[in-house]
Amino acid sequence: MANPVVWFEVMGKNGTALRSFYGDLFGWRYQTMEDTDYGMVEANGGQGIPGGVGASQEQYVTFYISTPSIKASLEAIGERGGKTVMPRTELPGGTIIGMFTDPEGNTVGLVEEAA
Repeated sequence: MANPVVWFEVMGKNGTALRSFYGDLFGWRYQTMEDTDYGMVEANGGQGIPGGVGASQEQYVTFYISTPSIKASLEAIGERGGKTVMPRTELPGGTIIGMFTDPEGNTVGLVEEAA
């Protein structure tokens, strides 16, 4: 598959409660980010994709798609009726992300592939 899904997020007002819910239900174990209400869960034995569960002002579930160029992808998304929610942004640690809404209003993330 070109441009695979590489990350997911489940975000809500109480990240601790969300992590407990999914952890208790599915056996997910988290690495919690220091000084944040965000925990990362790894894929298990090569099955599934890694992701994060945490706190946010807005509640949402989304997935992130790998792309060689967030800028080019966001331009193509705009030409097809989508809207940029977050432009190309470098996070601490070097991960580069962006976000958009599709024509139906679903929020989807992009992760720029390492050069």
